[in-house]
Amino acid sequence: MIDWTQIDTVMLDMDGCLLDLNYDNHLWNELVPSRYGQAQGISPDEARQRLYGHLLGKDRDLEFYCIDFWTRRTGLDIRALHHELAHLIDYRLGAAAFLDWLPGRARALLVTNAHRASLAVKDRYSGLSQRVDEALSSHDFGAPKESRAFWDRLAVAKRFDPARTLFIDDTETVLNAARGHGIGHLLTIRQPDSGRPPRDNLKYPAFNDFNELIDHG
Repeated sequence: MIDWTQIDTVMLDMDGCLLDLNYDNHLWNELVPSRYGQAQGISPDEARQRLYGHLLGKDRDLEFYCIDFWTRRTGLDIRALHHELAHLIDYRLGAAAFLDWLPGRARALLVTNAHRASLAVKDRYSGLSQRVDEALSSHDFGAPKESRAFWDRLAVAKRFDPARTLFIDDTETVLNAARGHGIGHLLTIRQPDSGRPPRDNLKYPAFNDFNELIDHG
């Protein structure tokens, strides 16, 4: 699938790419609405609508990914809730093996929209940061990965050749932004959440098991 002679840098998303999105979907779609609903005396469905309804159909800004924002918004200890579901933090298919295979072949950068607090929790239970050359949060750059500003700022801070960069992400709008910056090799994930069916009709070339990317020759 990949001609590794053409790749110098590999940029990888975290949630739904290297790590199973099942954790985040349970956290944000189940646990947070349940606890917020209990605190407000409303049902989890009403809580979801109150928390997320205004975001439907809108582009996500950096605030959407900010733990501090959601702590203020809900009145809940969002950091503590992250730890309650730690048993769900797990690598996706072949992801750990791929990261262990990559050194010496290409620079590996974790590039995530996750807030540093969320990244720290996942790193604590997965050791993910030890398997990449550097872990970068879009919060470090003041813009989400969906925006041109993020890619412009990333290019200044971490020099790389876009034409010789592979970027893997499960979100189409993020991949669109990367393509707009000139990233030459783009892949997406067929099944970001192991608890949900694989996705069809994806705009970008898709795979599901990172072992498919390893050159066994």
